[in-house]
Formats: sequence, structure tokens, C-alpha cells
Amino acid sequence: MIPQVSRKNKGQNRIRQEVLYLIQESNRGQARTFRLPVAGRVVGGLALLILIGTIALMLPPMGTGRPLTLAEAFFTATSALTVTGLSTISAGTDLTFLGQIVLLLLIQLGGVGYMFMASLAMRFIGRKIFILDRLALSSSIGLDTPEAILQILKRVFIGILVIEGTGMLLLLLHWTTSGIARGGQAVFMALFHSISAFCNAGFDLFGHAVRYPGGFPQDNITLIILGSLIFFGGLGIPVLSELVTWTRIPKLSLHTRVTLGVVAVLITVGFLGTFLVESTSGVLVQAPLGQRLVQSWFHSVSSRTAGFAGLPEFTGIQPATQILTMVLMFIGSAPASMGGGITTGTFAVLGITLYNYMRGREAIQFWKREISYATVRRAGSVLTISVGLVMLATFLILATHPEMAVGPVLFEVVSAFATCGLSLGLTGALSNFGQIVIALVMIWGRLGALTIVIAVAQTSRAPQLLRYPEEQLLIG
Repeated sequence: MIPQVSRKNKGQNRIRQEVLYLIQESNRGQARTFRLPVAGRVVGGLALLILIGTIALMLPPMGTGRPLTLAEAFFTATSALTVTGLSTISAGTDLTFLGQIVLLLLIQLGGVGYMFMASLAMRFIGRKIFILDRLALSSSIGLDTPEAILQILKRVFIGILVIEGTGMLLLLLHWTTSGIARGGQAVFMALFHSISAFCNAGFDLFGHAVRYPGGFPQDNITLIILGSLIFFGGLGIPVLSELVTWTRIPKLSLHTRVTLGVVAVLITVGFLGTFLVESTSGVLVQAPLGQRLVQSWFHSVSSRTAGFAGLPEFTGIQPATQILTMVLMFIGSAPASMGGGITTGTFAVLGITLYNYMRGREAIQFWKREISYATVRRAGSVLTISVGLVMLATFLILATHPEMAVGPVLFEVVSAFATCGLSLGLTGALSNFGQIVIALVMIWGRLGALTIVIAVAQTSRAPQLLRYPEEQLLIG
């Protein structure tokens, strides 16, 4: 009887064979093309896509009346590929139909991940995906290991098509029957906004358009459909993959349970805070109860990373709502998702660590599991780097725009860092330098602080042979 080999063992053996192959090639000293580090490939790939997107948007057929300037094209391409939504132009009026298609492709590519799409393309044409490609892909979507990456990609790819397709059909049906859009235009509008919502991009085609004087639709059905797409897009690839196959596994992983719990808490807190503040003295005072409930819920969902302004007269929201929104944006969505921020994973690890410290525990324990100190150090590094980046960017903009107030500038920077896209009307008033600062923050927010730090650091580390005596530093 020949023993059967599991698919997992086959995949592991294949990875080992590829690693051995790379080692043998190195030992033989054969000439090979230079391979960038994993994080460097992720950063370089996004930079190349931004360059291509900028050139494409500057072509004459893309703009209505005139081609986009270099600054407009660069900022728009960066915002689309980082799925942020901040823009110095109006996509519905300043871009032709061809330009809107290019923008949609950039959003889809930036949301799903260029490494994800490249690996799928190589798989479909029969090429082998080697270990370095899998490592780069795993890094780009936030996974810790490249094992079984192809199976995850297949499930996620099908899931993305199903979710975006379902959202498109629901929007098409609602907008057609309610008269918001008609015919072929309704099909494209539904497709564009379904992808933009699921990818948490925040771009819309309603602003400043003559045929849509009311701007972005804020009826309850539209907000519920878009809010659901934003919710699924912000859960992350590992969570979506596990939820698809939850009937074949005994229980959900700790990551999935923590992610769902944190997301539920953040949405609830954001909903209650927005509803109480804006219903008593804000922009929702005159709205019916049902509309206030839906718009408050949608704002809470969208604030974490999507950037659709579901509240009427968004620039007039109360200062308390602005603070709450910045907190939601800064935390952001789940790891390996379409959104940004420090992620719910970092927020959860820091909260769990604080809880264990208050209980006097040396080990970091939660739900009968222990979290490694390496994970805690990583979460602390992400928080420290993120706060420093937001403060530095805010300082640079305030130093070069002395006429601007601290609040709107900080709101804009946090929105860019979280790849959210909500704005208090400051984007168009920024100088070219200010727009470059915001664009760099968007890139950083999309890639993640640790990815960029690793990319510019040395790829090989010398062993730490020397240790020094410990000494205490006073804190607190």
C-alpha cells in the first residue's frame, strides 16, 4: 500500500525544492539577475505603477477640455493605487469616460494588490511561482507565511468577483428603479462604485456633475449596499478566506475572532458617537430617525478606511465627530485588507498587552492563547512610526501653509495615512509641496510602516555577539 501524501506536504516539499534550487544556483556562482529584497520589490512595484498611472492620466484623451497636469495626474494616480480617495480633481467632471475607466483599473489594481494580480496572471499562463515571488506576495497582502498561498489566492479571487458583482447588481437595480442613473450609464456607475467601495477607495462620479446636483446619493438603500461592500473589503484576505471555508474547519482562528470583535466594537462606538453628537447639534438634526441611524452607521463604517462622505454637509460636522473620525481612521481596517491605518491587529495586540500588564501577567495571554513578544514589539514599532509620521507630515504642511488651522490639516494627514479619503475641504487648497507630502503619506499608509523600514534597511544582519549589562529607565 503506497502512503498518500497530503497537499500541504506536497506544497511544503515544493517550496523546499525551490529554496534548494536557489541555494545551489548561488553556490555554483552562475550569473543571475539581481533580486531585490522582498519589501523592496513591494515598494518598487507600487512606485512603478504610480509612474505608469501618472503617465496614462496625463494623456490628452483622459481629461475633459484639457489634459491633466503632472501634479493632478500624480496625485490622482497615487490616491487611486493607494485606494485613498483624496483628489484635487473631480472624477465625474474632469475625466472623460476613458479616463474614468483608467481610474477604475488603478483602483482595482491598488485595492486587490499588484503582486496578487501578477501572481494570478503567471498562474493562469502556466508559469511557476517561485519562493521569492511567494514571499513578496505574502508581504504585500500581510501574510506571515507563503505556504498554501495559491489556494488562498484562488478562493479570494473568486470571492472578490462574487462580492463586487453582487454589489454592482444591487446598485444597478436600485439606481435604475429610483431614477438615479439610466441605461449603460447606470451599468458603469454601478460597477465603478461597487469596486470603489469594496476596495475602500472612496472615489465617486457624482460630485460637481450637472446631472447629479445632489452629489453623492445618501439614501438609505445606497448607503447600506455601499457600507456592506466597505465592511467586507476591510476584513482582510485571511479573514475572508477563513469565512469562506468556515464549515470545513472546527473553529475560527484567533486572528479572525479578534478581527471580527474589534471591527464590531469600532463600528458600534463610531455609530453611537456620531449619532449622539450629530443628532443633537450637528448635520443630522433635521433628518428623520431612520436616515440618522443609517447615515451614522455608514459614517462609522466608511471612516475606518473607505472615505465616502455619507453625512450631509460633511465639512460642517462637529469637532467631537472630527476627533472620533480621526481615531477611527488612525486605527483603520484589518491587516491584509483593502484599507490602511495601524490596523485592527496592531490595536488589538496593544490592548491585549495593556490588559495583561494590568493583571500582572508576564505572558501575553488571550482566549487561551499566548501572543509572542515579537508580535508585541512589532505592534509597538508600528504605533511609534505611525504617530511620528503623522506628526511630521502635519508639521511640514503647517510650516508651509501658515494660513491653515491645525485641526483640518491633522484631519487631512490622518485621512491620507489611513488611506481613507475623507476631507474637510483642504485637499484642493494645498500647494504642490503639500500635495507631495500628502501623496507620500498615502504611499506609506498603503504599504505599511514596517514594509518601508525593512525596504531601506540592510537585508542581512550580523549576529549580536556582544551583550551589555541591563539598566532601568524611568517611564510613566
